[in-house]
Amino acid sequence: MNSVKFIKSLAATGLPLGVAFLLVACSKPAPVDVPVRSVKVMTVGLQSMQSGQEFAGEVRARVESRLGFRVAGKLTVRSVEVGQRVKAGQLLAQLDPQDYKLGADAARAQLAAAATNRDLAAADFKRFKELKDQNFISGAELERRETTLTAAQALWAQAQAQLASQNNQTTYTSLIADVSGIVTAVEAEPGQVVSAGTPIVRIAQDGPRDVVFAVPEDKVAALKNGSQAMVRLWPANTVLKGQVREVAASADPVTRTFTVKLALSAQDAPALGATVSVLPQNLSPLQAPLIKLPTSAFRQEGQSSAVWVLDPATLTVKLQPVQIATADGNEVVVASGLTPGMQVVVAGVHVLSPGQKVTIYKENSAVMPVNGAQAAINKIAPVAPVAAAK
Repeated sequence: MNSVKFIKSLAATGLPLGVAFLLVACSKPAPVDVPVRSVKVMTVGLQSMQSGQEFAGEVRARVESRLGFRVAGKLTVRSVEVGQRVKAGQLLAQLDPQDYKLGADAARAQLAAAATNRDLAAADFKRFKELKDQNFISGAELERRETTLTAAQALWAQAQAQLASQNNQTTYTSLIADVSGIVTAVEAEPGQVVSAGTPIVRIAQDGPRDVVFAVPEDKVAALKNGSQAMVRLWPANTVLKGQVREVAASADPVTRTFTVKLALSAQDAPALGATVSVLPQNLSPLQAPLIKLPTSAFRQEGQSSAVWVLDPATLTVKLQPVQIATADGNEVVVASGLTPGMQVVVAGVHVLSPGQKVTIYKENSAVMPVNGAQAAINKIAPVAPVAAAK
């Protein structure tokens, strides 16, 4: 509307219409009013890291044995189940012992035959020795009888050893627990024919416990034997102390991580198979103070990050480039670019421009006065007057 009036005034002075339009085009446009934004600000201060390197681990027994028969055969009895506690000397499983009993009987018969031959050779040697003393036979004949006796005694000893071996084979058909612990796995069922050494049950021995967890390749160098770590139980808010006792020499071929075993005392150890969180002391966060901001305060400017810094005197904002170090939970650790005491915008960063005026947002808290609340209650349910006692 102002431009139209200006053109009409120029036309009234007698200027050509084209010159009038040219003057209007060269005039400065009216300034656009920039809205004043309301933002939330946060004063920069020094804080400490709250989170660190944390790994999921599993509680296992220090020694876990896979027990199997020392002989082959058909499994007839398995008397334990997973999770059952066993004691040393308890029967775990049984093979069919019939063939081994027959072998023991045969060895016993061979021992009896060897004993008879030995006794006969001993009697012959005794008789020929008496004949030699009377010079009825030569010394060579007596030596032959002595050699026969020695061979008979060796055969008797061999038969005796074979009988003991067969008796042992018969005994091996019973799988006996040699330690006390908990059955963690069952790997064979009755009716199955197993070979010597095939695992039948797996027992976690009583005693010290380990926490087994995996760490990536870039963190394994910081974990040394003897270093300390904190173990936090997931079901309860309980923290235990552990010590690294073993670090794998090579990485897992699939996950490319290194297995680490953390020793726990037997009296404080949780149940087998429990899942825990491990916080190694060598990978704990630094205690030096640092600057942290919420993620909503950052703005991406090309390949770098920046934040809006408030000037308290003029209530204007300017863009401040920063370098990010790492993350701490839901907050970002700033390496450089900020100093304590600065006021940084933490909400509304994507609608601001350099030099823009802003107002600081303050949350309103509605508090009802006590007398007002009482008046509202009385309005809803008025209190009836109490009649005076006569």
